[in-house]
Amino acid sequence: MDDIIKKTPLYDLHLRNGAKMVDFAGFKMPVHYTSIIEEHNTVRNGVGLFDLSHMGEFAIAGAGAIPYLQRMTTNDVSQLEVGQAQYTAVCNENGGILDDCVLYRFEAHFLLVVNASNIDKVFDWFEIHLADEVSTTDRSDDYSLVAVQGPRSCELLLMAASEETQISSLHRNRHCKANIGGVELTCARTGYTGELGYELYIECDEVEKVWTTLAEQDVDFEVKPVGLGARDTLRLEMKYCLYGNDIDEETNPLEAGLGWITKLDSDDFIGCEPLRRLKADGLDRKLVGFEISGRGIARKGYAVTENGSAIGHVTSGTHSPSLGKSIGMAYLESSYASVGKELTIDCRGRQLEAIVVETPFWKNGTVA
Repeated sequence: MDDIIKKTPLYDLHLRNGAKMVDFAGFKMPVHYTSIIEEHNTVRNGVGLFDLSHMGEFAIAGAGAIPYLQRMTTNDVSQLEVGQAQYTAVCNENGGILDDCVLYRFEAHFLLVVNASNIDKVFDWFEIHLADEVSTTDRSDDYSLVAVQGPRSCELLLMAASEETQISSLHRNRHCKANIGGVELTCARTGYTGELGYELYIECDEVEKVWTTLAEQDVDFEVKPVGLGARDTLRLEMKYCLYGNDIDEETNPLEAGLGWITKLDSDDFIGCEPLRRLKADGLDRKLVGFEISGRGIARKGYAVTENGSAIGHVTSGTHSPSLGKSIGMAYLESSYASVGKELTIDCRGRQLEAIVVETPFWKNGTVA
């Protein structure tokens, strides 16, 4: 029997806005409303609204929550303050990445936000390893998530706020309570675009009211809905990993450039020992960013070669609207992974010339 495709609470609104819908991670999601390039530029220059309600949310509570999360995730949970968010990962016993996540700390619980395609897998993993004095609850069907991203995102939220708010003073990776259009919600200064941005966690039956309030603000710039297509080009310009492309259970955080969220010196987490050995022995491959000289786009799975021999493979590739050139990410043997290294990419028999470059590709964002 075919898997059931879910719809987010904003599905009908997307259709009314003319969205092209596609199947993604078990959901019907908007890939674009007008064009990917137009929506991409909206986020780089103004503000865009994203429906991310397909993402999963787990509430984790109890007296043992901190040591439990310290074991289950790669970052140092003991450093996470109430009102703070932390990018992290969940690994299997071999150090492979089960998912990359964001962990929020609240007064009485934690909220772990996971990728839609991994909701069941990760929740089962947490249940298998459940510790004493810890409870885990899958809240994925209770929350909707709207991302408000772009250099004018704070301006928009302040216009829409129904009462005095902490949004204007919110530092990156912090969250607070807010009221938008009369709806109480959690506003986090987080995002996946490289621009100033916020993510709003909203009860499902209130999300359309919040979206409409934001979209209909009387402002001197356009507020546009943005689909998955531009979300992908925006994140790739920042060299942000996409689960299933750049990271998965066959990759590890160190080779993926996620060593900064992998605290090997803190309390042991699942998969820590293999990663310690890997770090001591040296990495066989690394995830790098590259630019293509001339025309052509390198897609996932294309072989990267030197003198006819494979030295790696492409994980993500696109034409960058911000830079006007083709960019991508690839795992390369470590000896070939240095900036300035010239590469050849096999594009279905056509040879594309590329070069390893510093990342992020896009350095003019307002994310700081």
